[in-house]
Amino acid sequence: MFKGIYNWIDERLDITPMWRDVADHEVPEHVNPAHHFSAFVYCFGGLTFFITVIQILSGMFLTMYYVPDIINAYASVDYLQHKVAFGGIVRAMHHWGASLVIVMMFLHTLRVFFTGSYKAPREMNWVVGMLIFFIMLGLGLTGYLLPWDNKAYFATKVTLQIAESVPYLGPYIKELLNGGEIVGAQTLTRFFAIHVFFLPGALLALLAAHFFMIRKQGISGPL
Repeated sequence: MFKGIYNWIDERLDITPMWRDVADHEVPEHVNPAHHFSAFVYCFGGLTFFITVIQILSGMFLTMYYVPDIINAYASVDYLQHKVAFGGIVRAMHHWGASLVIVMMFLHTLRVFFTGSYKAPREMNWVVGMLIFFIMLGLGLTGYLLPWDNKAYFATKVTLQIAESVPYLGPYIKELLNGGEIVGAQTLTRFFAIHVFFLPGALLALLAAHFFMIRKQGISGPL
């Protein structure tokens, strides 16, 4: 049945050459762990992407139960954690994955730096990678408020104070994030929107550009 469906789609869209181009792409010898043990450091980027996919999928599941208002936010997280089947596991995956993806991105960045992979002609990809890093930090920061417990509330107040300290633009950034005079319903709604819509949209666009340039320029060689 699946073969029949695939053939029907392939006849109309000619998808075989596309996935063949990906599947048959040769991996350089210096990034093949079977030939060089040091090649494992080249896996950090792929592992980062794998964890990012898990974060996206687990986040989609969490939004099915999460209620972004100050009255029901904590209760919805508590319900998800203790009442929904496997909800605690999925939330734990998302919670710990948020820290793990930052660690893997940091290791990937170190590998790129120490192997000189940021040099010409890959400077643009280095800049895109740094933007992805900041997007990931923003996702972790905005997601921290969403459970709306005491820890999240006071951490957000500190975050807003840091944002306000930015020269010239600080007060405007704080007003944009806070949505009012106090940390309240508008703040939670804005952090939720930024966490679920704005930052993921920017992340997907930057990842597409990142992978396109990697495919176009190839993987850098060893020093």
